Amino acid sequence: MRRREFIGFIGGAAAWPFSARAQQPGGMPRIGLLSVFAENDPEAQAWNRELLQRLQELGWANGRNVQIEFRFAAADEARL
Repeated sequence: MRRREFIGFIGGAAAWPFSARAQQPGGMPRIGLLSVFAENDPEAQAWNRELLQRLQELGWANGRNVQIEFRFAAADEARL
């Protein structure tokens, strides 16, 4: 085995564990939503309803084929 072939082999073998730990297909997609509003703010609730409705129109249902996680900062910059 020549030196270049050996170095290429070692380089490829070193990268293999990283590709093996990559995200595997088949998991449920996840959407994270960060809002500056408070959770009980009427404007935030209306926006979230519209978002969920539009996603449903596109064939996405929370808990069925997508997981949506809502987080609310309530205008607190530290929480953002």
